[in-house]
Amino acid sequence: MAQWTSAMGAAQLARLLNSQQERPAGPGTRRPPAYRALADGIRLLVLEGRVPVAARLPAERELALALSVSRTTVAAAYEALRAEGFLESRRGAGSWTAVPAGNPLPARGLEPLPPEALGSVIDLGCAALPAPEPWLTRAVQGALEELPPYAHTHGDYPAGLPVLRSMIAERYTARGIPTMPEQIMVTTGAMGAIDAICHLFGGRGERIAVESPSYANILQLMREAGARLVPVAMAEGLGGWDVDRWRQVLREAAPRIAYVVADFHNPTGALADDDQRRRLVDAARSAGTVLVADETMSELWLDDGVEMPRPVCGFDPAGSTVITVGSASKAFWAGMRIGWVRAAPDVIRSLVAARAYADLGTPVLEQLAVNWLFSTGGWAQAVDLRRAQARENRDALVTAVRRELPTWEFEVPQGGLTLWVRAGGLSGSRLAEAGERVGVRVPSGPRFGVDGAFEGYVRLPFTVGGAVADEAAVRLAAAARLVEAGVSGGSGESPRTFVA
Repeated sequence: MAQWTSAMGAAQLARLLNSQQERPAGPGTRRPPAYRALADGIRLLVLEGRVPVAARLPAERELALALSVSRTTVAAAYEALRAEGFLESRRGAGSWTAVPAGNPLPARGLEPLPPEALGSVIDLGCAALPAPEPWLTRAVQGALEELPPYAHTHGDYPAGLPVLRSMIAERYTARGIPTMPEQIMVTTGAMGAIDAICHLFGGRGERIAVESPSYANILQLMREAGARLVPVAMAEGLGGWDVDRWRQVLREAAPRIAYVVADFHNPTGALADDDQRRRLVDAARSAGTVLVADETMSELWLDDGVEMPRPVCGFDPAGSTVITVGSASKAFWAGMRIGWVRAAPDVIRSLVAARAYADLGTPVLEQLAVNWLFSTGGWAQAVDLRRAQARENRDALVTAVRRELPTWEFEVPQGGLTLWVRAGGLSGSRLAEAGERVGVRVPSGPRFGVDGAFEGYVRLPFTVGGAVADEAAVRLAAAARLVEAGVSGGSGESPRTFVA
């Protein structure tokens, strides 16, 4: 019986391989043989999860034709991968991808580094900060005091605790967006909210328009749901959305859903202005597309004088086009898995009804903790603390990267938690692998794109500061030197851990 569980076509694999940018070889630099370069490219795709483990690769002749190389080159590359443990073959069944014994499977997401590895590896993989104490402890203590009446109930609240739904509705109303509790559903984080929305509106095979680049974990969630992703390029630098491109895509592709991050976009940090928001909502309404606006970064402005635009849903007074997603995870703490959806009441009812076949509801104690923060003023003070910490980390990281890697290019955002960096012509995938060797974990650009885009980028979050930020930049520079020297891969050795 075949050992593979999926198949990779020759044209698809060739496209992914061709997206891997290589730095031009300098004087005296030896280029690897063609078979070695091909083997390294496939190995990197497996390590990043862009080619799944146990995926059947195309026959040697098919891949040779797609890449315009000799069949001998492909055969030698496959043999090298078999010797390194990244490929298995059996006569009559073909060849399929694998990972060497003793190595974990690539997760294809951006999972946190295991706590036991934090002492030896600087983790720039996740855009998440430690809890803003003492506010986490106070919120949990406050929640415990409010818990007894709920303990006498069944504990299942598919739409969320009424007291928290009312509080979230009041917060939108205070921002100038009149909202009723019936327009709110509490979810298990923003990921839970978007998963529910995708299942309601975006069945398998449905088109979903996404920013390019976009948040990696959301892209993967949509892929796993069977969506057909339609990328829409962002404007240059911190320019936000290119609304003309959006209008064209919405008109021609007619996606069922469009997913956007208007506030300090992840990963670029861009802040869409009022005019862009108004025009995009109008374009989505005209196309019959549901616009999902992710507000998880909306409270993380870091510079004085930043004027926040009106929420995206503020340009949809009828409530028929925009669904808003919020969360406590970025502004407060990733361990507080509380998110919410704001939408028209009929949409909320449909989401709640569908939840009976998913997770039934969100933990009561965590909902009470967030409600305590909102109702006591603790949220505002905790977010102020979070902004100060992120601002200090951002400034330290920017200074360190500019000093150690002067050819790397980026613009400094006024908020959010991430820096989107063009890595001086180097391959982001190879930098990620080399970083594992020198003790810094960084996600490569293709994580945030569709079909291999952004190979020349990496994302750096504002999660470390001070001397740790300095050391992170020193290690990134060391990883860059490994890539420039052509020794980030090809030795047959595997990295200690995988970028996730």
